[in-house]
Amino acid sequence: MNALLTLFKPAPYIEEIQDQNQVKTEYRYWRIRILYSMFIGYALYYFTRKSFTFAMPGLIQDLGFDKSQLGLLGSVLSITYGISKFASGILSDRSNPRYFMSIGLMLTGVFNICFGMSSSILMFAIFWGLNGWFQGCGWPPCARFLTHWYSHSERGSWWSTWNVSHNVGAFLIPWIAGACLQYLGWRYAMYVPGVLCIFGGFFLINRLRDTPQSLGLPTVEKFRNDYAGGAVNKDGREVELSTREILVEHVLKNKYIWMLAFAYFFVYFVRTGINDWTALFLLETKGYSRLGANGCVSLFEVGGFFGSLGAGWASDRLFGAKRGPINVIFAGGMFLAIVAFWLVPEGYTSLESIAMFWVGFMIFGPQMMIGIAAAELSHKKAAATSTGFVGCFAYMGAATAGYPLGKITQDLGWEGFFWAMAICCVISVLLLLPLWSVTESTKKVPTIKYA
Repeated sequence: MNALLTLFKPAPYIEEIQDQNQVKTEYRYWRIRILYSMFIGYALYYFTRKSFTFAMPGLIQDLGFDKSQLGLLGSVLSITYGISKFASGILSDRSNPRYFMSIGLMLTGVFNICFGMSSSILMFAIFWGLNGWFQGCGWPPCARFLTHWYSHSERGSWWSTWNVSHNVGAFLIPWIAGACLQYLGWRYAMYVPGVLCIFGGFFLINRLRDTPQSLGLPTVEKFRNDYAGGAVNKDGREVELSTREILVEHVLKNKYIWMLAFAYFFVYFVRTGINDWTALFLLETKGYSRLGANGCVSLFEVGGFFGSLGAGWASDRLFGAKRGPINVIFAGGMFLAIVAFWLVPEGYTSLESIAMFWVGFMIFGPQMMIGIAAAELSHKKAAATSTGFVGCFAYMGAATAGYPLGKITQDLGWEGFFWAMAICCVISVLLLLPLWSVTESTKKVPTIKYA
């Protein structure tokens, strides 16, 4: 046990390299290596998170489950993932993200395989809940990497490049799970992603490292001469915070974090509702095949890929690293795109595909930018905790898009489903509007005086 705890301790700082040319070379190498490793790792997390979504038609056919039961399983994952995201955020800020992310990925693979070996609703709920818990080990380490290796003025672009890993993973899994479902059965739609994630965990252990200082490099703010806020002392050394200071002073007492958290709830309700239920909507109302419905939903992720990149680039280049304007603009576009998808007549598959692309494009603006804003409007040393906190609210919204939304759809039909989507879009816009002009360098939140 002691060896395991030692493994998770943050890597110690080593003596700083003095050769500036070597620093530049090392920073260039490690920033690219950290980015592509996080990218692949988080894409794989989506393999085990979304595998069930695309195996649902097989469970309905083979085991006779209805929409409310399937929604219940979706809610179980969202609840355990949301709670874990917050708890993992607190732990991750004081842990080595290299091992935190890697071991979490391996365990999600194990529980996907266990899910595929089960047949009862109880065992499904247990294994899917455990999967959800270890899914929470993915995002917080990435938030820590992104705030320690990439500075404020450039972070939107780097974060958005990483963020499209969501879309790559979620684009690939419908095809992988769909092919397994079509030719091998729904159980293999759980086994194959699970095995891939176990191997992916070993890849991350090999590739990732902790902070720049653990490799003898200066802080990224010093390296880029960028805004550091309260992250460093007068002598240029990084401030270290206690768990209480991170959680209470920089998260729970921070009004911006609370505003972002409530907005995230409604954004994730919409994102999860569209992602989890649209394939079934197309099967039941538009005459799609299983593979065709999954293929159309995969365009949600293609749109999200371009939406994430566009949102990150625009926030850095057009709005001076302000995240608020992008959040509001994209949340408004989210409403328009969903209404457009809803109103496409039956038989116009090309229009449905285009509309699904734009739904993804718009949703992934606030999906990404709220996370960046939470990291920047808190404290560098509280990045994982603050993003984990708002992420907990996000997945409470995702949980509401499970059983409650399934029940709405069961009782009121698909019209009730789309009304729920539209109302949540409007609420998210209203919650994000007050944060339009707030950014990391202009925030005014309670601070601690350091010696």
